[in-house]
Amino acid sequence: MLEKILETVGFIKSKVNGFEPEVGIVLGSGLGGLVDAIDIQYTIPYKDIPNFPVSTVQGHESKLVFGILSGRKVVMMQGRFHYYEGYSTKEVTFPIRVLKYLGIKLLILSNASGGVNPAFRVSDIMIITDHINLLPNPLIGKNDDRIGTRFPELSEAYNKNAIAMADKIANELNIKLQHGVYVGDTGPTYETPAEYNYYRVIGGDCVGMSTVPEVIVARHCGLPVFAMSVITDLGGKDIAVQVTHEEVINAANVAAPKMSAILKEMLKRLDEIKF
Repeated sequence: MLEKILETVGFIKSKVNGFEPEVGIVLGSGLGGLVDAIDIQYTIPYKDIPNFPVSTVQGHESKLVFGILSGRKVVMMQGRFHYYEGYSTKEVTFPIRVLKYLGIKLLILSNASGGVNPAFRVSDIMIITDHINLLPNPLIGKNDDRIGTRFPELSEAYNKNAIAMADKIANELNIKLQHGVYVGDTGPTYETPAEYNYYRVIGGDCVGMSTVPEVIVARHCGLPVFAMSVITDLGGKDIAVQVTHEEVINAANVAAPKMSAILKEMLKRLDEIKF
């Protein structure tokens, strides 16, 4: 795998003229507007990048964007990949390994999810503090010790210092944040009321179709992670609702400016966060 990673990294570096990103950001459903805040230096379509998948989901662009945000050099994945698109979790997470070898020191993830915590409301922003993985683990198979250990430790999958900084910033900006456990499931169906209830019973606060494999791979290769989820719908045994992808995107768009404000301020204070 390392050889494929280095091939892809070599191609990307040949297109960005020595640009070295400090932070990698993966933008989820309806949250691609953060790209508008970047001073874009380079853009590379996924279809041009060796070994990269291509996103097939409405609301997900398929571009790797390099630029300056809040004075920091960043690389953004404008569009991510999902297991339900037919990719393996190894393919889904390959770009995360590429970002690591491009030199990023922090991975920031965002997503849209269905709320199962009864205290949540549509368009709430939830800081992910832990996860439950119901997707195939991307580390199954032969391990390359040059990339990461055979048995990575996940007691702090989501960086506590980054979470503390986000809480501080949100308080200053008067933005309400939720905290909770993200359940990663396969999709692409939205959940039944019984499934929503099940996710709550096993300890989840929200459920989505991404993120967890990316976090596992990031931690495998030593990247600290910070992640936020926008609650785009609610469900459970007492809430039987029909959900559409358009409604998910619309709900995410309501929360996007607040999420962007937190992320931009976090980047300004990046040197204050201990990893």
